[in-house]
Amino acid sequence: MAWLDVFRIAARLGSFTAAGEELGFTQSAVSRQISTLEDEFGAPLFDRLARGVRLTEHGRALLPHAEAVLDRLDAARHDLTALTRLTTGHLRLGAFDSANAALVPAALAAFRAAHPGIAPTLTEGLSAQLLDLLADGAIDLALVTAYPEHPYDTDRFELHRIADDPVLVALPRSHRLARRRRLRLAELAEEPWIAASRRLESTLLASCARSGFRPRVAYEVAGWTAKLGLVAAGFGITLIPSLAARAARPDLALVPLHPDDTPVRHVHTATRRGHRPTPAVTAFLPHLRAAAAGPPY
Repeated sequence: MAWLDVFRIAARLGSFTAAGEELGFTQSAVSRQISTLEDEFGAPLFDRLARGVRLTEHGRALLPHAEAVLDRLDAARHDLTALTRLTTGHLRLGAFDSANAALVPAALAAFRAAHPGIAPTLTEGLSAQLLDLLADGAIDLALVTAYPEHPYDTDRFELHRIADDPVLVALPRSHRLARRRRLRLAELAEEPWIAASRRLESTLLASCARSGFRPRVAYEVAGWTAKLGLVAAGFGITLIPSLAARAARPDLALVPLHPDDTPVRHVHTATRRGHRPTPAVTAFLPHLRAAAAGPPY
């Protein structure tokens, strides 16, 4: 493409010598490049005159095409530079629901302040679903969570642990145990519970079974807003991850569990192994790590 630039400048100036001076080449170097271009197209592009050069008919036909190609290249360079400098681009992020309560919004707000030209999109889903989207290229970065006994596929994904997410007990503020600094799960064996499912193995309540009792699930609801609303109204208690607790309503008491009873999820960022992260993803990760390092709840 450098030959086309030499051709365009020589056509504009009508001189190989002047073109060489503008480009920092010798007159003979310009002449050689034009001759190479003429060989490529199989036609003379300039008439060599006593003073300067003049486009031939073939040269006049080539000039608008050369200008169009070079303009497109300039536009491509501009677009690529904008992506590198983060003045434009996209951030396609996926995250699990409790991360979207406070962690992800805080990270996105800081990222937007630093890079207002980047357009973020957010997809919410279960961690396994997000990894499928990541593998298909539908998102560029996934924020996922897992318990240590359920590791993810590190052959397909590059995983980096950014936080631990211990579970708390959410109680009504009027509850007899609401002022305790720490609880054992066994102390809650007779309480009514709010859970996403009565199948304990698929919920946080699996930890109750490990503590020797099967909780009585009074209400089965999936969303955190509904769960915490029922707890605040006195219909039961629930377990809540610290990430979701960051956005919990103020009329609840959030009490830590004894370390022996506390399920702790590991929060990871995930990208596709073998794929270079986009500049937007690379720039977003420090904001995400900073938000994850904030107060737990």
